Amino acid sequence: MRLTRRTSATVAGAALVGIALAACSGGSDDDNGGGGDAGGGGEVEVFTWWAAGSEKAGLDALVGVFNEQHPDTEFVNGAVAGGAGSAAKDLLQTRLQAQDPPDTFQAHAGAELQDYIDAAQIEDVSDLYDEFGLTDAFPADLMDRLTSEDGAIYSIPSNIHRANVVWANTQVLEDNGIDPNAEYADLDAWMADLDTLQDAGVTPLSVATTWTQVNLLETVLIADLGPEAYSGLWDGSTDWNGAEVTSALEDFEKLMSYTNTDRDGLDWPEATQMVIDGTAAYNVMGDWAVAAFEEQNKELGTDFVAFPVPGTDGVFDFLADSFTLPVGAPHPDGAKAWLETVGSLDGQVAFNKAKGSIPARTDAEPGDFSEYQQTAMESFTSDTIVSSLAHGAAAPVATLNAISDATSKFTTGASDLATYQSELATAAQG
Repeated sequence: MRLTRRTSATVAGAALVGIALAACSGGSDDDNGGGGDAGGGGEVEVFTWWAAGSEKAGLDALVGVFNEQHPDTEFVNGAVAGGAGSAAKDLLQTRLQAQDPPDTFQAHAGAELQDYIDAAQIEDVSDLYDEFGLTDAFPADLMDRLTSEDGAIYSIPSNIHRANVVWANTQVLEDNGIDPNAEYADLDAWMADLDTLQDAGVTPLSVATTWTQVNLLETVLIADLGPEAYSGLWDGSTDWNGAEVTSALEDFEKLMSYTNTDRDGLDWPEATQMVIDGTAAYNVMGDWAVAAFEEQNKELGTDFVAFPVPGTDGVFDFLADSFTLPVGAPHPDGAKAWLETVGSLDGQVAFNKAKGSIPARTDAEPGDFSEYQQTAMESFTSDTIVSSLAHGAAAPVATLNAISDATSKFTTGASDLATYQSELATAAQG
């Protein structure tokens, strides 16, 4: 199966955790596991970028639970297609500035929310955590990451994703003399096998448009700097102009040399599909990719393997999709009903089983989820947690946009490495 060096212990540990959690969680309406009644509100427009694939499947599953828990509130689908939500975020900002907000919108938990908070565009939902019994349902580390600089909480997460995962086609590796179960101590060890693939005429590493390249970049920074120094990039304690960052960017540049030339015209599903189809060996992508493999009847450990980006084993690159209560929401009762379902045990189980992520709640039973998801659940409780850049947890939107622009220039040949590093440093300074 090959997820981490701890895989066999992980699955067994997850099963034991599930037994313990089952003993202390009834999943009943009384403890808010099944959702109660936050009020009707007539309707709720839910604005997301979950318009296709496993993302839409997850949304559909969540809507099914919502309709059961709140049958008097009509769900209005405001989904807007676009990789990592870029199109949706642009339209959302236009609507918010025009004081025409949806009733609730999807956003990544963490620093991404700060821009909305500073613009007074979303409400403090801390009271809903008490009302819905979420404070004890979510792990303390997650609660810390959800709490903003002003001590308030502005969203309710529907899930937790891991961004630092390598996906690989076992047949492609075996056909080229590479052990799918090989363990790589660092990026250099992995790149030796990428060289083998490239020499054989195989695309070693698939990637897609800019945001997927930024996702790759952050995993390289984590691998080369370590979790503490990586986190220091976002609080100012690590120097973006330092020699260690230069070395990491050199590794990023080398990894990009192994990738497909049509990358800028693709989004993540196409890049992942290259691995599924065997036209590429590896892909670095968040664990939403597992649903794409499973939808095509691919079996973990047989048809594909998954493991942390070399150099990041023991680190969980965290992001979470979450939902907000916008200021001036036309149907606030409907929005609160949706938020209750999002945070409920039933809602989180249904959503995450379909999407490939893991519940934010600690009372979900691992045995209800796939083999991969069980390992992710255990890893989130035992690994060092860092915040994802590409998915809004580590830095505000303006910083991410500037880093994305600099990355696009670099990977398309419009700037050299020294200029790229300088631009990244400027972007991080805000």
